[in-house]
Amino acid sequence: MTARADSFQTGFAIRPDLLVEPTSAAGVATAVRDAAARGLPVAVHATGHGLPGPVEGGVLVSTRRMDGVEIDPVRRTARVGAGATWGGVVAAAAPYGLAPLNGSSPGVGAVSYTLGGGLPVLAREFGYAADHVRSLDVVTADGVLRHVTPDSEPDLFWGLRGGGHRLGVVTGLETGLVAVERLYGGSLAFDGAAAPEVLRSYLEWTRTVPETCTSSVAALCYPDLPQLPEPLRGRYVVSVRVAYTGPAADGEALAAPLRAIGPALSDSLREMPYTESHTVHSDPPFPHAYYGEGLMLRGLDPGTAARVLELTGPKAPMMTVVQLNHLGGALAARPAHDNAVPYRDAGFLLRLLSPLDGTDVAAVRALYAEVAGRTAPYTLGRALNFSFGGGDRTEAFHGPRTAGRLAGLVSRYDPASLFGGAYGVSRDAR
Repeated sequence: MTARADSFQTGFAIRPDLLVEPTSAAGVATAVRDAAARGLPVAVHATGHGLPGPVEGGVLVSTRRMDGVEIDPVRRTARVGAGATWGGVVAAAAPYGLAPLNGSSPGVGAVSYTLGGGLPVLAREFGYAADHVRSLDVVTADGVLRHVTPDSEPDLFWGLRGGGHRLGVVTGLETGLVAVERLYGGSLAFDGAAAPEVLRSYLEWTRTVPETCTSSVAALCYPDLPQLPEPLRGRYVVSVRVAYTGPAADGEALAAPLRAIGPALSDSLREMPYTESHTVHSDPPFPHAYYGEGLMLRGLDPGTAARVLELTGPKAPMMTVVQLNHLGGALAARPAHDNAVPYRDAGFLLRLLSPLDGTDVAAVRALYAEVAGRTAPYTLGRALNFSFGGGDRTEAFHGPRTAGRLAGLVSRYDPASLFGGAYGVSRDAR
């Protein structure tokens, strides 16, 4: 008999032999020891946003009940449970004028996202979420709960931050917060017919912006649904999203070259409290099925970018959301305590995501392979946090040196490959 677990990603089955929902680190340790004694593999599930593939059999540890968040306003830190979402951390920190290095979706599990590196809304100013971790509590394959710091276990501290879940079940972590209460940001949406000009202007604009400005450009064919805003319904749209922590007046000046591209279908750029930072991207809040890929690029020219949109636009065989994140800035800097986050010299992250309802996965993969062929001259590797569904493809998540060091840690802490599921790590449903 198999158990089931709810997941934000509905495109892949989650049918473990045993579902465990502990409320404490001790409960996680017990589950891991029992699984090891039975010779059963262990997978970890928080919210299910980053499910890399099906979870069939074994033991699934769902951390959703371990969702506590504690803020220390003096030290500017947050203690975050394994099941806590970014929305919960943002809400807890806001009364103190502080903010975490959260991603774009408030429903994503904060701990799992951070273990994969974590690309924040304010990424270019503050770097990766993993760079701000102070300590972690992790249950390793021997069932031991370890409090991991730069001093106690430096190698494990290095690998957990950016290496994903391959080294154990993280039950909680302490991370630094930043003194941000508001930002200037939002989205400018243009008709897809202007896509080449939007891309050219955006790429040129990114060469001029300060590190306090983090941005992305996205393109998709919106379905003709009544719940969508009228200007976007049923149209191919290219949007530029901006998050800037400087004064609003400076933000308006910064956005002027973008507004000069042409008439916008919608313009939501404004000053907002940080608690509304998720509206910059407005990721879908409802569970759905999807397949995705993330490519780390050293750069990108307008011609190649335009060709990517031709392949994935209205004439594509399936709906595909394309997002190009501007990297650099603090993302390129090494943190005080080095970690396993790869490809810091990347200038952009290219993300592809396709809904799977009624869509052939093989056709999606074929399209993505064609896109990857076009961007190959720029590609450094793949992004672990943004590769959804391709659990049988484990290559290029880290460079050779980092991958070798992580493999050595796996041999040391999980020699029997208890957590050796999708991606060659745990079958993590993040």
